[in-house]
This record gives sequence, structure tokens and C-alpha cells, in this order.
Amino acid sequence: MITVLIADDQPLMRAGLRLIFEPEEDIQVVAEAGDGVQAVGLCQTLQPDVAILDIRMPIMDGIQAASRVADRGGTRILVLTTFDDDDYVYRALRAGASGFLLKDAPPEQIVSGVRTIAAGDALLAPAITRSLIEQYTARARPEPGRRPPWSELTEREVVVLRLMAQGLANSEIADNLHLGASTVKTHVGHILMKLDLRDRVQAVVLAYQSGLVGDDSRDPASWDRE
Repeated sequence: MITVLIADDQPLMRAGLRLIFEPEEDIQVVAEAGDGVQAVGLCQTLQPDVAILDIRMPIMDGIQAASRVADRGGTRILVLTTFDDDDYVYRALRAGASGFLLKDAPPEQIVSGVRTIAAGDALLAPAITRSLIEQYTARARPEPGRRPPWSELTEREVVVLRLMAQGLANSEIADNLHLGASTVKTHVGHILMKLDLRDRVQAVVLAYQSGLVGDDSRDPASWDRE
């Protein structure tokens, strides 16, 4: 059973989300919060699998709440908001969110998003998230002559990381590389472990920050041979 906390300052929005999840046998809403402080306290007490946080809430906003919940670990964060401004998304991801959806997303996409987050994956498919990561992480380039963090990966793992950064799901990566889905899942697990990353969101950010994506002049496979 996936346990969920809903944090939004609008009672009608909280009620609507609860209704979306009621028919789902594998998802249970265990608590609601009207502000970020309540959300952090309930997450600490109940330790739900997923916390759905609105960005703009009184007392403590969703970004501050996401940071505090992420620091404690155990609960994964799905940010749900009406705002599609890049800065909000960027700050939410940096705070520790594993996914970002707009409130006008179809109900089935929200349900699927909760399952995705609970399974340890991240929501990277929306174009807004990919364009955001490209825009902001392009500002931070690695120092010349310094070995990039992905130098510890094998050649195959580097290829998988590149495809992850393009927003491909495991099944799509498997089709692209003519591999089994379980093999790709193993590669992804090794990538996260070797790079000490929480999830795919962090892996994608690292891929852009380190210059692995967006610079075809690099030859990452050469690091594997050193």
C-alpha cells in the first residue's frame, strides 16, 4: 500500500485529490495539511511514502517544506502546482522533489505520478522539467582538466545516463539499446549507487552539470578505459 500525504492550502483541492485516489486499491491518503509546517510535522510523524506538496502555502511554502522533508528521508516528494514558472520547478527539484506536475494534469497522470515516485523513480517526462534542467544546469560547467563525476561509470552506464538525461524511461532505454528491461534497471541502480544519487532527477541534473549531455565533443568512453 502506498501511503500519501496531501498538502495544499485550498480545502477544495485537497478534497479533489483525495477523491482521485479513493478508487485506487494500492494508494491510501493518510493525512492532509493546509500549510508547509503541518506537512513537515505530519511527514515526520506518519512517514508517508509520498508527500504531494503545493508550492504556495502559508506559514511555510512547499519548497521549504520539501527541503525539510527530504532532509529527514523516507518520504518522497511530488510537487503539484498551478505555476509552471521555471524558477519554481528548479527550486523544487533542488529542494529534494522527485517530481513535478501541474494541477491541471489529468487524474490518471497524477495517480501514475504517485506510483512512479513511490517506486523510487522520478517524473522527468514533462518537457517543462527537461527544458528547465537544461536551462539552469548549463550555467554550471565543470572546471577544465578536472575528472567529471561520471568518470567512475562504465561505458555502458555512461550511455544509459545519457539516455536518462534525455527523459527516456527504462523501457525506452531498453528498446534503444536492445537490452532487457531488467538489465537497464540494474544499470540505473549501479549509476545511482556509484554517483551517490537519490534518484533519476539528481542523475539528470548531474549529467547536465558535468557536461555529459549537451557537449558532443567529449568522449566519456575514454574515461572507462583509463
